[in-house]
Amino acid sequence: MISIALAGESNSQDVLPLMQAYHEFEGISLTDAERESALRPLLGKSPLGGVWLVWSGNGCIGYLIACFGYSVEFCGRDAFVDEFFIQEAYRGQGIGRQLLLRVQTEMRALNIRALHLEVAHNNDNARHLYVEAGFSGRQQFMLMSCKLF
Repeated sequence: MISIALAGESNSQDVLPLMQAYHEFEGISLTDAERESALRPLLGKSPLGGVWLVWSGNGCIGYLIACFGYSVEFCGRDAFVDEFFIQEAYRGQGIGRQLLLRVQTEMRALNIRALHLEVAHNNDNARHLYVEAGFSGRQQFMLMSCKLF
């Protein structure tokens, strides 16, 4: 049995160890202080986005962070799934799907017109989950980034 809830300001210590595990898995180099600094503005009812936590009897086992934006192409507010992580022991049980569907429902309620995410080309399990949840690849585009600081 799991529960899913929007993280509040008091939940930073629940999500930070999971963020560290996700960053290690993805090869993202942030210090603990940088991770916490990036997380805090998203906790609670933030105009920047939200953090959804997955709880089981063993504590917090996963999270999804979505950040809000605006898209002319989609005619309104959009959001980007910035981080999505379920502890390895809980993968393959439908928990990620439940979390993703819950976030999609909450995004619709916020009048978010489109939800975007990125996935590694070799992550077949995640790609399968995302396709089942209604995501489709946009092959004519490539996500590119320019770090400004």
